[in-house]
Amino acid sequence: MARVFGIGMVGLGMAVRPHALALRDLEASGRARFLGGFSPSAPRRAAFTEAWGAPVFESLDSLLAAPGLDLVLVLTPPAAHLPVAEAAAAAGKHLLVEKPLEFNLARAEALVAMTARAGVTLGTVFQHRFRPAALRLKSALEAGLLGQPLSASASIRWWRDAGYFAQAGRGMKARDGGGVLLTQAIHTLDLLLHLMGPVAEAAAFARTSPLRAIDTEDTVAAALRFANGAIGTLDATTTARPGFPERIEIAGTGGSAMLVAERLELHPEGASPEVIDHGSAGGGGADPMAFDHGPHRRLLEEMLDAIETGRAPMNSGASALAVQRLIEALLRSAGEGRFVSL
Repeated sequence: MARVFGIGMVGLGMAVRPHALALRDLEASGRARFLGGFSPSAPRRAAFTEAWGAPVFESLDSLLAAPGLDLVLVLTPPAAHLPVAEAAAAAGKHLLVEKPLEFNLARAEALVAMTARAGVTLGTVFQHRFRPAALRLKSALEAGLLGQPLSASASIRWWRDAGYFAQAGRGMKARDGGGVLLTQAIHTLDLLLHLMGPVAEAAAFARTSPLRAIDTEDTVAAALRFANGAIGTLDATTTARPGFPERIEIAGTGGSAMLVAERLELHPEGASPEVIDHGSAGGGGADPMAFDHGPHRRLLEEMLDAIETGRAPMNSGASALAVQRLIEALLRSAGEGRFVSL
């Protein structure tokens, strides 16, 4: 029989909902036991208990000492990921950390190295990799269905309203580490790299609009050259009212594909088109949590399987470093006005 994992949660803010729903599903299937959550904020602890009926802990140490705890979900703001992860790893607990791994690349690399030394498994919450349409596109590319990739581009034209930025520190470097690239577009960028492999060279423009009082970028445009020779573009913003589904488009010597949120169109040469449609809403509008929790459940299941079998998960912490390297290169390119090699 499959092992039943005890899971706890640190950080009880906006990111809780899809994780809590996924944990309910895994509890119902006998795969996991949700032990409860911790936040340093008493009001958030109270709201969490009221919403989910789950226990709360008064301190991180008390959560880490809970009997049967195997895995800690780290859902705090990025700058708090490393210290929480250090404490959990020291207690021998495996870790699933919300994106980005940390608020800059150096701290993200330190987190990956620290968990490796501690011998615990580290995963990252990049649930877009686990959407059915994305899984199909990944398998099609690996099977050579589209031939050699020639062009690959991503567009993330989202909207975030004043209420979103009203939370203290939202959109500020000190709290989030970055703007549209690190906080919003990172999911689509990670998926682009997951599908296409690394970017070798990039040139970018970035700016902050007058729509909100933040010190991070909310609009970015870039040209990309992938290590496999394909070229493409990136268009990312949170100023596109009312918000539109993110999209990835890939063209190759043997066909093309268009992925719009969870709707995929595959157009292989000499064959009928293939369409997988799980919806194209996503979280591009004013409600950033307007999406199904199914991919979170599949991500958690993959994480538990990896821990049980002693292998790295598909969403390993090490695999998450590529997108942070790209984001830092894009911002460096925009700041220095030159192409940047990765």
